[in-house]
Amino acid sequence: MIIHTIEDSCLVYLLVDPRSRTAVAVDAGSGRWLERLASYGVDRVTDVLVTHHHRDQVEGLPLLAATGTRIWVPAHEEELIADVGHHWLRRGLVHNYDLHTDRFSLLGPVPVTGVMKDYSTSRIGHLTVRTVPTPGHTPGSVSYLIDGYAFTGDLIHSPGKVWSAAALQWSYVGMEGAAMTMASLAQLLDYEPRALLPSHGARMDDPATAVRATCSALQDLVRVRLGAPSGLLDKLEDPYVELSPHLLMNRTSESRSYALLSDSGTALLIDYGYDLTTSIPVGGPRHTVRPWLPSLRALQRDYGIERVEVAIPTHYHDDHVAAFNLLREVQGTEVWAAGPVAQVLENPTDYDLPCLWFEPIPCAQHVPNGAGLRWREYELSLYDLPGHTLYASAIGFEVDGQRVLATGDQQTGSWEPGVAAEIPNFQYANAFGADDYAASAALYQRLRPDLMISGHWDPRAVTPAYLDELTRLGDEVARVHRALLPPEDPVFTGAVRISPYRVHAVNGQPFTVRVSVPADLVVPADWECQRVDAAEFVVIPRVTRPVRQVPIAAGITRDGIYLGQLAEALVDVRLS
Repeated sequence: MIIHTIEDSCLVYLLVDPRSRTAVAVDAGSGRWLERLASYGVDRVTDVLVTHHHRDQVEGLPLLAATGTRIWVPAHEEELIADVGHHWLRRGLVHNYDLHTDRFSLLGPVPVTGVMKDYSTSRIGHLTVRTVPTPGHTPGSVSYLIDGYAFTGDLIHSPGKVWSAAALQWSYVGMEGAAMTMASLAQLLDYEPRALLPSHGARMDDPATAVRATCSALQDLVRVRLGAPSGLLDKLEDPYVELSPHLLMNRTSESRSYALLSDSGTALLIDYGYDLTTSIPVGGPRHTVRPWLPSLRALQRDYGIERVEVAIPTHYHDDHVAAFNLLREVQGTEVWAAGPVAQVLENPTDYDLPCLWFEPIPCAQHVPNGAGLRWREYELSLYDLPGHTLYASAIGFEVDGQRVLATGDQQTGSWEPGVAAEIPNFQYANAFGADDYAASAALYQRLRPDLMISGHWDPRAVTPAYLDELTRLGDEVARVHRALLPPEDPVFTGAVRISPYRVHAVNGQPFTVRVSVPADLVVPADWECQRVDAAEFVVIPRVTRPVRQVPIAAGITRDGIYLGQLAEALVDVRLS
């Protein structure tokens, strides 16, 4: 392999196979270098690997596409290249506190051949390519390891320097990208690259020295802006708190996840959302959200765990499950979930709920309420746990002589008599019911665990007094709501809903929806709607152009009184 470095809007690396006179490019730059292709001993560029979506990297993609070059992009930034028109339409321009540099995107979409998945190894053209997640300059950036060289995009410029400080400030008051750059650089050294080849800057033949200098400079930046250095590198090296010899709490993640260790050298995870993150997620488009697996390096190094065999969620929220699909792809991890939770994970478009993950998450086991299951030397049980959300479960097991109950985000565990109150963490949009916390308190009284572990708060040693406080609190939650509200709120508690909530339809082709109660269905005037029974309908959309998120509604009549259109669903329609 011959490497040519082409100075363009970014450094374009042309990796040449001299026998076939073909090449793979890392990033496209402006594409103007294609006019000089023969001078590099190349007749054809078979493939281009994109490190991130910024225009200085990808402006030339249309020129490459016109020559038949295959285009490979980071999995988490595909929408910013193949569907960038949609990005421009929805990009916020006023009251905007999101500082991600996605304004520096292509002006129009370019079809891509495929995506480069994190931690994957692929054959691209004449090369074997390892894709490493390296968020920092953008959340979705990747580096490519090829024949020992690390092509790092704009992760690093040169020893002690980065290409842009502005790109590292993802939120209005944060320096998230700076912290993530340090974590990405530290993990990149695990692969022992012989050189770092950046998109702007100069080749670095002493990667370890370059990384140390750059992390030191970034720590200075974070300290100056935020008043203290980032603690993310410390968390990367020491992510786990040992609750007992076989139960670990991941302190780097949001939400917190837990590792149950088997003497067989494998692990079961309870929840696994955003590992080694800088903050609690606040929502945003797909390209701003990036699960990855940095804590697993310490699990192997410090505890001899070779594989995560199973992951079990306490509930469906993205901060508890975002990395499940990645775990399955990288480690072959199976997801086991309580039946109602599994339904949401596998069919997210059926629901109008907060904190849904973007893609379906297949579940290898749907566990009935109260059922026991065995993993390695452990017996676990899953129990319905409505409150924080209807779609949640408590996970009970015994480890190292302690009865443990994982309760997700149900309550804070903060109660101290006369000092701190216990806070019930209910959210109405999660399908909360007034009696949920009384039900969960009764479950706790029945199970009487020694230790309760949660998603965002410290583990709680359980005493009879604490269980009694949870019982009192559950009764109080129910009383307050009954005093405040009429007997039924059919709109905001989700008692009336249309399923699926999001429909992807084709013009002129029927689709079926079902309302949770008897209803009439209201659709656009040009569409056809046929009733199947009191609550099920077949709809045929009629459009002249593709449309997104067209609302349809359920009109509800009860006891002869029309209550209005109490639920809606959203329909995307393509022409064919």
